Amino acid sequence: MHDDAMDSAPVGEPNSVQHHETVVSSPMEHDITDGGPDMVQFVDGDGNRLATTEANAAYAQIVEDLTAEDGRSMYRDLVLVRRMDAEGHALQRQGELGLWPSLLGQEAAQVGAGRAMRPQDYAFPGYREHGVAWCKGVPPENLLGMFRGVNHGGWDSNANNFHLYTIVIGNQMLHATGYAMGIQRDGDVGTGDEDRDAAVMAFTGDGGTAQGDYNEAMVFAGVANAPMVFFVQNNQWAISEPNYKQFRIPPYQRARGFGFPGVRVDGNDVLAVYAVTKAAMDAARSGQGPTLIEAFTYRMGAHTTSDDPTKYRIAAEVDIWREKDPIKRMRGFLASKGHADDAFFDAVDAEADQLAARIRTACQQMPDPEKPTMFDDIYAEPHPVVEREKAEYVDYLASFADATEGAH
Repeated sequence: MHDDAMDSAPVGEPNSVQHHETVVSSPMEHDITDGGPDMVQFVDGDGNRLATTEANAAYAQIVEDLTAEDGRSMYRDLVLVRRMDAEGHALQRQGELGLWPSLLGQEAAQVGAGRAMRPQDYAFPGYREHGVAWCKGVPPENLLGMFRGVNHGGWDSNANNFHLYTIVIGNQMLHATGYAMGIQRDGDVGTGDEDRDAAVMAFTGDGGTAQGDYNEAMVFAGVANAPMVFFVQNNQWAISEPNYKQFRIPPYQRARGFGFPGVRVDGNDVLAVYAVTKAAMDAARSGQGPTLIEAFTYRMGAHTTSDDPTKYRIAAEVDIWREKDPIKRMRGFLASKGHADDAFFDAVDAEADQLAARIRTACQQMPDPEKPTMFDDIYAEPHPVVEREKAEYVDYLASFADATEGAH
C-alpha cells in the first residue's frame, strides 16, 4: 500500500509550527477536555502534531522512533477494538449477553498502554479493558463468555499474561502489586535482559482510586519499590459520580504521597499514551519502581448496558468530548503526514466488519456449560471440601433423572 521509504519514516516528526487545540464552544464554564499544562500530548483533536513542550519533552524521542507502519498498526487496533466493543453492546441489547461494559472513547488509552507491554509483562484489568486484552493477544470471543454466563472468565490468564476481569472495584490493584513483588523476588527485574525483565500494569477507573484496595496497593508498591505501573483511566465519571465528588487532588498528583512519580497523559492521544506507558514500564523493569499514569479521557457511552447516563450528565458534555475522539484524531494525523490513504482506511473498516461477524457467530454458538463445571478451577489444586460439594451436587442432579425413569 505504501513504499518502503514510507514505512520507515518516523511517525512522530513534528510540524515546524506548533498547533494549538481549538476550544469547542460549550455551555461549560471551562474546557472540560483540557487536562492542564502537565498533561503529556503529541497530537491535538484534529490530528495535528504538536511541537515539543516542557510536558512532553521527556517522551518525545519515543514518539520520534515510531515508524509510519507503527502508526498504521495503532490505528488498526483502535478501529478493531471499537468495533469489537460495539458488537458486544449490540449482542447485549439483542439478549445474547447479560451485560456489557463499553470502552467507547477510551480506545487510545487502552491500545497505547497495551502496546507498551512486552509478552512477559502481566496485565491486571478491571472489567472494561477489552483493548488491553486485544493487545495482549486474548481472542475477543473469549471476552464474551463471562458476560454470557457460560464460563468462569473465558481465558487462561497465564496464556497471555492477562488476568481475568475483576468485578470488585479496585481489587485487582492488590493482586497486581503482589504479583509484581513476586517478580521482584524471583529476580526478574533489573537484569538488563530484555527477554527476562518484567513488570506489571494494573488498570482501574477514576472511581477505583477511592477504594481502600487501590490505596493499600499503592502503599505496598511504593515501600517495596515494586515493578508496577498503576494505570488510571480517568473517564470523568464513576458510574454517575463526577470527579469533583471523588477527589480534591487529581490521581497523578497523589502518587507523590506514596513515594513515586505520577504522570497525566492525554488518554485520547494513542501516541502520547504509548510513549508515557513505555517509559514507565521500562523504568519498572529496570528496578526504578512504580509509576502512576492518569489517562485523561472520557467514557462516551454508559457505565454498562444497565446504566442510563442521560440521568446524570448533559448531552453537550458528550458532544465536546466527541471532538477529541481518538480514532478521528489518529486518522487525521496519518492522513496529514501522508502515512495512510483512503485505501488503507477502507481496508481497516472491511476488516472490522469481518471481525464483528466472527465475534457474533462465536457468541451465538457458545455451548451452555455442564452444571458440575461450576466447581472446577476454584483452587489451583484439588480441594476436599469442593470435591465433596461437587459429588453431592452431581448426586442431586442424578436424583431428577431417577425420578423421571421411575415415573415411566
